[in-house]
Amino acid sequence: MTLPSYAIVIPARLGSTRLASKPLLEIDGRPMVVHTWDRAVEAAPAEHVYIATDSQEIVDICASYGAQAVLTSEDCLTGTDRVAEFATKVVADVYINLQGDEPMMPVESIRKVIDLSQAHPDRIVNGWAPILDEHEFRSRTIPKVVLREDGQLLYMSRAPIPGTKKDTFTFSRKQICVYGFPRVALEAFAARGKKTAHEESEDIEILRFLEMGWSVQMVELSGNSVAVDTAEDLERVRKLMAQKS
Repeated sequence: MTLPSYAIVIPARLGSTRLASKPLLEIDGRPMVVHTWDRAVEAAPAEHVYIATDSQEIVDICASYGAQAVLTSEDCLTGTDRVAEFATKVVADVYINLQGDEPMMPVESIRKVIDLSQAHPDRIVNGWAPILDEHEFRSRTIPKVVLREDGQLLYMSRAPIPGTKKDTFTFSRKQICVYGFPRVALEAFAARGKKTAHEESEDIEILRFLEMGWSVQMVELSGNSVAVDTAEDLERVRKLMAQKS
């Protein structure tokens, strides 16, 4: 039986609001987005891996490292909108969205989402991992995941949830930013043309699917990756990667 075709897409926007030129920030001698590309090509053949960007500078720098990049619009509302535009240029059955600010994403997590997406090409897939300390629970840069008993996404928030009457940390889960999208889901997402209310408020784009009536299958992944959202995250990743080197 022929498995559904897939493309790994790394959205990389030059004009980040939190960290200027975030995809090109240097980590251990290489741009962050190239490190993310490295993780992707450890998980899959390089011909399946693309960087989708709004910047010719990123296209050129990626090419110098042998990474294939596709130029997309500067007007994409979110990274998922960028993946949706990419899907109009490169045809596949499913699209694996690996965020460009995940230079330490474990290879097994990427492979797990690829395998689940190919096994169930009609499903939207996203990752989660347990939150083990209160600092992550209280952090506003880490989306918290609430699941149904069947593993489907119930809600996601930057607020510390689930809460208690005494505002204590009992348990929680965090989002891991690897996704699997069927082509038809991306088409519907982009056709919306604007952010939904909770997506806008939380600044979490997966909520657009929930608000539009789609189901999202969550899968447990490694929690060892460090997403680079702040200058403090960047320094932490630089230290960790220097130690590995």
